Amino acid sequence: MEYHYNNEYFAADDNGYLLDHNTWSEGLAQHIAECEEITLTDAHWQIIYFVRSFYMEYDTTPAIRALVNALKAEFGPEVGNSRHLQRLLPQGPAKLASKLAGLPKPAKCL
Repeated sequence: MEYHYNNEYFAADDNGYLLDHNTWSEGLAQHIAECEEITLTDAHWQIIYFVRSFYMEYDTTPAIRALVNALKAEFGPEVGNSRHLQRLLPQGPAKLASKLAGLPKPAKCL
């Protein structure tokens, strides 16, 4: 699979996760969101940037439990809770946040 955005092609696996996280950009994230039928808000961007930062620090994408706990520690319980994440990313918060952030699928997600 690949995404065609801004006259370029970006390689992705069969599930739509970018193969090279270094090719990610905000515009490409917006394009991926459109493909997933999501309109990104500031709340989405907060999660996307957090997941990218998590990946850069720990060299892994967080599964849902780790994501909730890390968000709670960083932003408090209003952001760091599974209900909030499920409302933002109903197709699977950890998986979709990682996809929008241009990162690999979380290892512990089905």
